[in-house]
Amino acid sequence: MQLIGFNGRIVSPQEAMISVLDHGFLYGLSLFETFRTYGGRPFLLSRHLDRLADGCRAVGIELPRDAQLAQVRRHVAELLQASGLRDGYVRYTVTAGDAALGLPESTYTTPNVVVYAKPLPAAVPLAAKGKALQLLRTRRNSPEGDVRLKSAHYMNNILAKRELGETPSARASHGAPAEGLMLNAAGHVTEGIVSNVFFVKNGVCCTPAIDTGILPGITRGFVLELAQQAGIAVEEGYYTWEDLLDADEVFITNSIQEIVPIHTLYDLEGVRWRAESHQAAGNPGLMESSHTITLQLHQAYQQAIDLHIKAGQ
Repeated sequence: MQLIGFNGRIVSPQEAMISVLDHGFLYGLSLFETFRTYGGRPFLLSRHLDRLADGCRAVGIELPRDAQLAQVRRHVAELLQASGLRDGYVRYTVTAGDAALGLPESTYTTPNVVVYAKPLPAAVPLAAKGKALQLLRTRRNSPEGDVRLKSAHYMNNILAKRELGETPSARASHGAPAEGLMLNAAGHVTEGIVSNVFFVKNGVCCTPAIDTGILPGITRGFVLELAQQAGIAVEEGYYTWEDLLDADEVFITNSIQEIVPIHTLYDLEGVRWRAESHQAAGNPGLMESSHTITLQLHQAYQQAIDLHIKAGQ
């Protein structure tokens, strides 16, 4: 039976009811974090909660007291146990709560907290995780404020997902579902539908700058730290589709899938990129890349997970 964490309690979905006067429903004032557990404990939880707190401050939601680190860990553990899960995919949502109809001027002081947990997909080796990346016509919209919040405003992502679903070349790529790539209005690479994007060129690990309009992903930030610790040069900047075509490695990140290598790029016409210019120069190019740095970062990420699990034992 599906169970829901709702304002500190564990209830059935029928009991976890949000009012039609909740401004999360009326005006989209709802923020969330998605993370997964290892050994029954949420990974990088303090970073997720810091981002959530920053977002709540930005939109005027008073974060509930039970949204603190220890309480969230306990609540997630209780929800997993009640759901019969050792580990799970967790979504932690804070909505603004009930308020009068109309745009508010004061702080929301009675928010609702909704926690979902579901089983994780089966683990697969990194080599089998590879995906295709499909360039999309849907442009990444500009964030509402200075930095994109992880809010329930997901229409842009849903439109991108619908476009991706209508792309036969990506849909049929090597079994695993493809990820879609959005550019911003200036034509710069931003992010995937549910991921941050990285590429490696001449040993430098590159990713779009925050002010391209991307979500400052938790896994994105952690991977940048791991790269620096490993002595890998990193760069945040403004890149084009052509930069990805010319890359030695491309990979994507998110908190559920971790680090996923990209084995194929598709352009708007569905043409599969084979990096023939690389091959002519004696370089196997993206299509045959060994993803050396991707693998190195993946190993460092797994080591961090191992330490996280041991710390909870």
